[in-house]
Amino acid sequence: MKAHTRETQATMTPNKALQYLKEGNQRFQGNLKANRNLLEQVNDTSEGQFPFATILSCIDSRVSAELVFDQGLGDIFSIRIAGNFVNEDILGSMEFACKLAGTKLIVVLGHTSCGAIKGACDHARLGNLTALINKIEPAVEAVTEPAEESLRNSKNLEFVDKVAEKNVHLTMGNIRKNSPVLTEMEDNGEIKVVGAMYDVSNGEVVFYE
Repeated sequence: MKAHTRETQATMTPNKALQYLKEGNQRFQGNLKANRNLLEQVNDTSEGQFPFATILSCIDSRVSAELVFDQGLGDIFSIRIAGNFVNEDILGSMEFACKLAGTKLIVVLGHTSCGAIKGACDHARLGNLTALINKIEPAVEAVTEPAEESLRNSKNLEFVDKVAEKNVHLTMGNIRKNSPVLTEMEDNGEIKVVGAMYDVSNGEVVFYE
C-alpha cells in the first residue's frame, strides 16, 4: 500500500475516509496488516504529506491510532492527550489539519478502562494533573446513573466506560462550539466529525456518527 498523494487525497470524501478507518480496524482485529513498505513511504512523503484523517486519542499505550486503524506514514494526523479532550492548541492543530492540510475526517477516539477517565471519576488531584482532570470532570457529572455516590468511582468499570463515551460526545460538541472554522467546513460537507470508542479487551472500534 502506497502513501497518500495529493491526487489520492483529492479523491477522498469524509465518508470514504471513515470507511478506510473502519476497514483498517477490521484488519487490525484479524491481525491482517495491509502490505506496505514503511521505508518506501518515508521516501514518498519526504517532500510532503497528504493525510486523509485527523484522530484525537488518549496517550494510553494500548491505543495507538496508527496501529488500531492499520495506517502507515502520511495517512493520518495523530493528536494525543490523556482523556482525549480539546483545548485551544488542539483545536488549532485540527484547523491546520483540515483547512490547510486537507484531511476530511476528525475522529474523537475514547477507550475502555481509561486511566484519565478513572482519575476524573475519583476527582484525583496531583500537580498539573489536577488541571487536566478538571477538563474531564464535566463528563462525570453528565452521567447521572448510578446516582449512588459509592458507585460513581473508578472501581465501577461500567460507570468509567459510560463516562468515557460521554466524554467523547462532549468533546465533539466542544469542537463544533469552539471552532467556527471546523463547524463551517462540516456544515459545507467538506469534513465530518465523528466519535469512537476503542475496546482494550478485543481491539474493536465502535463509531458514533
